[in-house]
Amino acid sequence: MALKRFAIAIEYDGRDFSGWQVQPQMDTIQGEMERAIGRMAGHPVRIHAAGRTDAGVHATRQIAHFDSDAQRPITAWVRGVNSFLPAGISVLWAQEVPEHFHARFVATARHYRYLLLRHPIRPSLQAGRVGWVHYDLDIAQMRAAAQFLLGEHDFSSFRAAECQALSPIKHLQNIQITEHGNMLCVDFSATAFLHHMVRNIMGALLYVGKGKASAEWMGWLLAQKNRTSAPPTFMPDGLYLTGVSYPAEFELASLPEYRYGMI
Repeated sequence: MALKRFAIAIEYDGRDFSGWQVQPQMDTIQGEMERAIGRMAGHPVRIHAAGRTDAGVHATRQIAHFDSDAQRPITAWVRGVNSFLPAGISVLWAQEVPEHFHARFVATARHYRYLLLRHPIRPSLQAGRVGWVHYDLDIAQMRAAAQFLLGEHDFSSFRAAECQALSPIKHLQNIQITEHGNMLCVDFSATAFLHHMVRNIMGALLYVGKGKASAEWMGWLLAQKNRTSAPPTFMPDGLYLTGVSYPAEFELASLPEYRYGMI
């Protein structure tokens, strides 16, 4: 039987996992996915994702692909695979794609959303699913600061020390900050992101928001190209990979869709 390539969309709660990427003796999203798809396929499977999310980071629409010569109805790669997955991971859809499709290398943009609760009391029902600050924020200053980051730049000031990317130059296409009562929603879109880049930008935006620096300071920080000049990395709790953009030829429903309201 000839190998076929399948793209899938995956939703997961990152709280119980040590990130996407397989690691020895650790529970990871990739590890669980490969075990479940392998059981359905009847042979070992390697799965490749658009983004390798960190421990504690969630996804509403991670896109991945795998190859199989197993003869299965397309529903088997969704409901069948889901029957082998833990409750915190679900396949949303599966679709056969051309062999030149690659979830990571042909993606043209990634989309993330950070949900931040602004309230004096820490969250319980949403613990691990939203970020949290107990202080007031100047949203106008945060929006002004975000404008300095748009476009193509060297984002070394927002790059984790262990980042393996070949270049720190990325094109940040969009940052949008919206308010929904006590919840702050920050959307990011870029061609690609450095390791911890979104969480490091969040840390800097909050530094501005609580009055520790002006909006113009963000431009200065970007120009430093030095991670040691920046505030600490913010918590992973409220971060969601919400979608991935691909060329139209693949006809994938991979863009953000929020089936739970804000996620």
